[in-house]
Amino acid sequence: MSTTERTPATTTAAPVEHDLPDPPKLRKMVGPGVIAVGIGMAAGEIIIWPYLTSVAGLGLLWLALVTLVVQVFINMEIERYTLATGQTVVAGLSRWWKGWGVVICLAGAFQYVWPGWASSAATVFTYAVGGGDVVWITVGALVAIGVLLTASPVIYRTVEKAELFKVGITLFFLAVVLVAVITASTWQESAGAVVRDFGQIPQGVTFAMLLSAIGAAGAGGVHNLVLSNWIRDKGYGMGAHVPRLVSPITGHDEASGTDRFTFPQDETNLARWRVWWKRANTEHVMSFFVVCLITITVMSMLGFQTLFGRDDLSDDETFLRIQGQTLGAEVGHWMQILFFAVATVSLFAAALGLLDVIGRVAGDFVKRNYLQSSTFWSESKLYLAVVWGEILLGSGIMLSGVDEPLVLLLISTCAASVVTLLYSVLLVRLNRRELPKAIRLRGGRLAMMVLAIVFYGFFAVTTLVTELLGI
Repeated sequence: MSTTERTPATTTAAPVEHDLPDPPKLRKMVGPGVIAVGIGMAAGEIIIWPYLTSVAGLGLLWLALVTLVVQVFINMEIERYTLATGQTVVAGLSRWWKGWGVVICLAGAFQYVWPGWASSAATVFTYAVGGGDVVWITVGALVAIGVLLTASPVIYRTVEKAELFKVGITLFFLAVVLVAVITASTWQESAGAVVRDFGQIPQGVTFAMLLSAIGAAGAGGVHNLVLSNWIRDKGYGMGAHVPRLVSPITGHDEASGTDRFTFPQDETNLARWRVWWKRANTEHVMSFFVVCLITITVMSMLGFQTLFGRDDLSDDETFLRIQGQTLGAEVGHWMQILFFAVATVSLFAAALGLLDVIGRVAGDFVKRNYLQSSTFWSESKLYLAVVWGEILLGSGIMLSGVDEPLVLLLISTCAASVVTLLYSVLLVRLNRRELPKAIRLRGGRLAMMVLAIVFYGFFAVTTLVTELLGI
């Protein structure tokens, strides 16, 4: 159905009842989890976690494991709501109070306006080619990403292909590292550290760094919430009834973001729901959790083996440069080039995905809450307006002189942890109050969400007390 034929629903309209579509084969559901891991597999996996282990040892790998487990349960509650309604979580929260959508959109803008991923990619690129102006390379890359998203006929497919490519070359690199670099003693130290140091914080690691690390492990912040938009565009569950987001220049239909559906609570539909839910969980665990865990573990072991004990790792720029040079000296120049190339592609792909994240969340929210009657401002146009706004702001930050990658990444990832805490609380209420009894959040899943809130709450509050108040 074209969006020109659809009458936008009001934010308080009752859901429209449709049968739940038949679930596809599991292999056809692969995509949203890969995008989530593709975007998330950057700052945390390539920079922050390896940096931490290179200066403090492998004793913090337990925290990465716990963070990823917690995120899986949060992410599946995000997917639960959209599977059941076809509506994004931000849209669902905005039906209670528009302010929630405003807060989340502003938090996302703050989280991603800092171009730490793009500037880190530009920095590594200069290592690979032997020089260059990081600021102008970053600005040029941001503009190129904007052009690519603008010209994409179906934006989800472009993002999915980019992140699939990134995940593929990253896994290839990890395989090479395991064969050519990682020693048996590093494996033993890694396994022992997780058990021996579980629950402990190494000396010299601040809570601000820890908050940043858990915000950068896997996904984090608004990045998690946009799973709603991705599974809707992929056609998961009731999202199959909503048109996809496409370019207003090259596409024809778009996701309206204004519809909310429900399905009859009969045995036929509930049987389909159980299959959808099982396969969605399987897709996410295999493509998100497993890949993230492997990447953080291997990259952390690589950082530990090559750089642990050095006293010249003052920032991520020094860290990445020295790590690449060390790999070149110990393994061969080919390994140095491969490391720099994979890091550059990975960080640039993350920058592309993060621009898509805030564009989707903000475009969906603004269209359904403030511009439903506008014939000019479609969701696609709002999406691109937000994307280009972020590009201009990010470029302005770089040109103003605030171009230190680690500082930018720490700001972004700390913000991610705080906003994850906020919407985790709201998700519990949403999935217990707004869904039919047979499919709502309860039991063990509810207990895990409570633990997730305690987990993020502890690190957020402790960081506030220790770092900002100096207590």
